[in-house]
Amino acid sequence: MASMIEVRDLLALQGRMEAKQLSLSLHTPQPLIDAMLERMEAMGRVQRIQEDADGCLTGSCKSCPEGKACLKEWWVLR
Repeated sequence: MASMIEVRDLLALQGRMEAKQLSLSLHTPQPLIDAMLERMEAMGRVQRIQEDADGCLTGSCKSCPEGKACLKEWWVLR
């Protein structure tokens, strides 16, 4: 299990990462990583960056079977 300090250190080394990448790198369940990131965001330590849907071929992510799977969410240190 990873701690918030390990999450912060990995973000500092990598610059920006997705929660799934953090989960795999730290061998920690993604729901725990999500909870840590949300807590760190509330504390003002990290920032969530959502990528625009420019890569969406149809332009209708709401009707996409993956349910907005084309939208990426990155985390960076503040």
